Amino acid sequence: MTSLKGGNHLQEKLKAMAEQLSKGKLLRVGFLETAKYPDGTNVAQVAYWNEYGTKTAPPRPYFRGMLAKKKMKWGNAVAANLKATDYDFDKTMNRMGEGIKDQLVQSIVETSSPKLSPITIMLRGMRYNDPSLQVTGKVVGEAAARVDAGKTNYGAPEKPLIWTGDMQRSVAYDLEGGE
Repeated sequence: MTSLKGGNHLQEKLKAMAEQLSKGKLLRVGFLETAKYPDGTNVAQVAYWNEYGTKTAPPRPYFRGMLAKKKMKWGNAVAANLKATDYDFDKTMNRMGEGIKDQLVQSIVETSSPKLSPITIMLRGMRYNDPSLQVTGKVVGEAAARVDAGKTNYGAPEKPLIWTGDMQRSVAYDLEGGE
């Protein structure tokens, strides 16, 4: 006959975990409502436009792509973090938040398609040349004319999702709710 020892300790840990779970805490990872561009534009809105596209820009599903690749591994990561934190729910969820945040940032960094239009790249170059430049319909027309004329884009980066870096720097997480 086999006997197990330490059952009381396990019961205490399971009870403590159940209490934490019953508090209804929520781990949120992404672009939180406080993240704004210098002009006041909500970063979450721009992130949405990048993810799903607009009338003039194709979708670049960096967020959905990250979820599809990574979410099946999160259960095992939670289990490993629970063990590593001596079953401390908040510490585990904060570790998970940091890890998922890093995965989302990496997905932004790795996203390279679809490519930016030559006009968008020209607009970046014009903005680097004149940081106070406000992008209006007229300015877009000027960028298009410069592209048609074969003008330089002032060495502007051609990678999608990284214009100012604000979106990438705005990825965050929080653990909210509960008592």
